[in-house]
Amino acid sequence: MYDWAAQPYNTLLITFIFAPYFTGAVVGDPVQGQALWGLMMGIVGVCLALGAPILGAISDHIGPRRPWLLFFSFLYVVGSFGLWWAMPNMDSVTMILILFGIGVLGMEWSQVFANSMLPEMGDAEELGRISGNGWAWGYAGGIISLVIMLLLLAENEEGKTLLGRAPLFGLDTETRQGTRMVGPLTAVWYAVFMIPFFIWVPDRVRRQNVTGGIAAGLSSLWETIKTLPNNISLSAYLASSMFYRDALVGVFAFGGIYAEGVLGWSIIQIGIFGIVAAFGAMVFTYLGGFIDKRIGPKRTIALSIAVLIAVCTVIIAIGRDSFFGVPLAEGSTLPDKVFMFCGAVLGGFGGVLQASSRHMMVHQASPERMTEAFGLYGLAGKATSFIAPSTIGLVTHITQNQRLGMVPVVILFLIGLCLLFWVESKEG
Repeated sequence: MYDWAAQPYNTLLITFIFAPYFTGAVVGDPVQGQALWGLMMGIVGVCLALGAPILGAISDHIGPRRPWLLFFSFLYVVGSFGLWWAMPNMDSVTMILILFGIGVLGMEWSQVFANSMLPEMGDAEELGRISGNGWAWGYAGGIISLVIMLLLLAENEEGKTLLGRAPLFGLDTETRQGTRMVGPLTAVWYAVFMIPFFIWVPDRVRRQNVTGGIAAGLSSLWETIKTLPNNISLSAYLASSMFYRDALVGVFAFGGIYAEGVLGWSIIQIGIFGIVAAFGAMVFTYLGGFIDKRIGPKRTIALSIAVLIAVCTVIIAIGRDSFFGVPLAEGSTLPDKVFMFCGAVLGGFGGVLQASSRHMMVHQASPERMTEAFGLYGLAGKATSFIAPSTIGLVTHITQNQRLGMVPVVILFLIGLCLLFWVESKEG
């Protein structure tokens, strides 16, 4: 239920609806919008990197995780709901970027605590399948929420939804209220569907008082960090995941922006692309859980990265007028078809990669310090999370070319794949 509730932030806001709306309508300049978006995601990544391991270590010593989840859920809801005020051609977008960043902090930090509960959800040999099923369930939620947006709310240039009708509730198409409803929809979706999680998922008992827990948690975290150089497998895995997950964030964060700027897709087209990608992710991730169970998380991660490198290379080669440097006839639909196919594969293997990475962290962690471990995992995912968005934004700004701006993603994937060589799993 956590994956189902939280996924729309990624699907609707980060990737397919709000991000391209922000760059194309709120800012009004795709290149400038992509640069601002990259800067904002980089700043948020630094905050996430500094906070995740500290919060996880403290939680392990205090005990209960539900209070933390409640607080970060509040940030998620407030940040996403506030995007309703993202008006077209705003004079200043600073407040919108701040609200979006608050929501991302809530989503990512809550994920640290939800992921740390994975070892308690089943037997060790079933965790890969359980993690894969959870991600698949999350993508299903993303698909349904995206369909709701496209059919009933998000308007195209003519002010019509995918059904060819005006948005529900008499929303004003001149000020893009239909598309702006993506923020409140994401907030309400999360608030409603987290209720079963908070009612039925068991929590730990309190172990120490808050003051003692903070001191013990910080001390424990420092000891863990000091021993990292002697733990080659854990260190290599944290470094590997640091780079390949950053690359994945770059792909998801800029996929919709890339389609809008390079191929000239509308919000509706990007939304359909999102449905295809999310459906591919749902199917692939569900099957990937069984593959993980059979060959182990390390091999599953390596396979996923290799596929993602190949697909990203194809995407960079796609243009409206050419493909791998070969000129295309005017009005050719080949770029649209190729990009749509790539979206399905990216979503699919991106989901498999994330599910197996969550399982792999269980292999590397100490059972009694699981939340601390996932905090370090969060740190690994965010310590360099500014690199992909920032370098995409920087290269885009320097070259004034969105296609070249995506090259850093391939490089980050390659670094992550190489570092995986030193990682061991319990399968040997």
